Amino acid sequence: MGNNKLFRKKSIDQILLDSQKGGSGLARVLGVRDLVSLGIAAIVGAGIFSTIGLASYNGGPAISLLFLFVAFACVFTALSYAQFASAVPVSGSAYTYAYVSFGELFAWIIGWALVLEYAVSNMVVAISWSQYFVSMLEGFGVLVPKWLTMAPAYAFDAHAKMLEVGIANLEGIDRIALQAYETAPRVFDLPIIFDLPAGLVTVFVTWLVYIGIKESRRASNFMVLVKIGVILAVIFCGMFFVKPENWTPFAPNGMEGVLSGVAAVFFAFIGFDSISTTAEESKNPQRDLPRAMIYCLLICAVLYVCITLVLTGMVNYSALNVKDPLAYVFSYVGFDHMAGIVSVTSVIAITSALLVFQLAQPRIWMTMSRDGLLWKKFATIHPKYKTPSFATIITGIVVAVPALFFKMDFFVDLTSVGTFFAFIMVCGGVLYMDHAGLTAKAKFKVPYVNGKYIVGLGFIIGLVLVYLYGAPLSGAHDAKLGNTLLHNSLVIVFWLVWLVLSVLSFKHNFSLLPVIGILINLYLMSELGASNWIIFVIWLLIGLVVYFAYGYKNSKLNTENRA
Repeated sequence: MGNNKLFRKKSIDQILLDSQKGGSGLARVLGVRDLVSLGIAAIVGAGIFSTIGLASYNGGPAISLLFLFVAFACVFTALSYAQFASAVPVSGSAYTYAYVSFGELFAWIIGWALVLEYAVSNMVVAISWSQYFVSMLEGFGVLVPKWLTMAPAYAFDAHAKMLEVGIANLEGIDRIALQAYETAPRVFDLPIIFDLPAGLVTVFVTWLVYIGIKESRRASNFMVLVKIGVILAVIFCGMFFVKPENWTPFAPNGMEGVLSGVAAVFFAFIGFDSISTTAEESKNPQRDLPRAMIYCLLICAVLYVCITLVLTGMVNYSALNVKDPLAYVFSYVGFDHMAGIVSVTSVIAITSALLVFQLAQPRIWMTMSRDGLLWKKFATIHPKYKTPSFATIITGIVVAVPALFFKMDFFVDLTSVGTFFAFIMVCGGVLYMDHAGLTAKAKFKVPYVNGKYIVGLGFIIGLVLVYLYGAPLSGAHDAKLGNTLLHNSLVIVFWLVWLVLSVLSFKHNFSLLPVIGILINLYLMSELGASNWIIFVIWLLIGLVVYFAYGYKNSKLNTENRA
């Protein structure tokens, strides 16, 4: 019986009834254009303005193909999200979808993983915003003290490095960090260093999200217009500076170099799923959510591929390992006015990504709270502003405090692990819903292609190709034994899942597109480093402790069964 309780499910009718009965109180004000705008606001953020530089540095011009491949992967996932959003139009995203298809325990795990996707990625976004903001102020001649602009770890690392190799051997970034260490005020001889702009922007965005969806919508729509404008300007102005010789060699570090950018490129696409968290604020969620997801993915994929080709055409890929690549390339070719414009507008662009994720996280907590899995306070709706007020404030604190003090480099990869996990569950959920006949009421369905023979045939062809061309098991990550073993085990999991899906597809005539979605996401997942996996597993274990300590007993399904 205990096991059954762990996997107790909510019916679609029950979820819809709960959201109406609870009188969610959220204002239905978002149309297709607003949803597309929110999606673009989420996708076109820190990824395109910062991590694209590192990806291009590792993969060369061929990174544009990786953008296409990841967009392709996201389309399969987006179709699955769209079917769910159409069948279950409530705020909860993958968490709610897992509750319907796999049961409560999986729903909790997904909800917990989504905290990583939204809250942790927002820490990265806030820190990236801070870097652009400080350099923009410097462009206007306003100098912020260095000890107010970075995580303390950077300064301590630079100080240790200086003691080891001497100040003459420090690079530019380390020199700035050392300056922060030496100029910082001290308490008991301990330097006080923190990233003030990252904390302040989080507080500002949290306030905007708190006072209402209409205000957030207006701000988001404005910022999206600005950011699409600047990206188009970069593409069209940059075209005149492209030198085709910069595109050769196209893939200087081979496939391994291209794939090493998976986390960075994927990070640039994270966000289209956040549209589904606003289902209860959409005027017509069953019609509009599917359209919005597909539209914003297509728009962003085209923009990304164009911008990557322009960047790698303007300067050699080897010069792109910088934090602000879009501004850097124009400085490089002597077009300083454009570099200044890009610097200012990227601050606006990154703010809009921050806004959407701060909008998404509280709505997932609100939905989990409504189901009894989190403290009731998280479901509180503000009587005047019609927003999940308590959950919004907690999100602000959870993002602002780490953004002030922590070094967040590895969180790009960590965010991706949590997101891939959620994406796989959503694609799998569609297969379950179709099999169980739960999609009858969905106004949008993933186009059906019978995978009965294709999935198995693909598996055999894949194995033959690996045998012929010897795709190595060990990844292009660290030479460390632990990492190699973990990567190999993930690759083995990938092939085992493909084998199982081949059998199940043959048996149950599974729809091909969600199966492709599962396999692509799982493959990309196996390309991430070992440390992210270890932290992700620890994060999930903490989540399970919270679930068994509170959610399992207080779940609405538990109390209803007892009644």
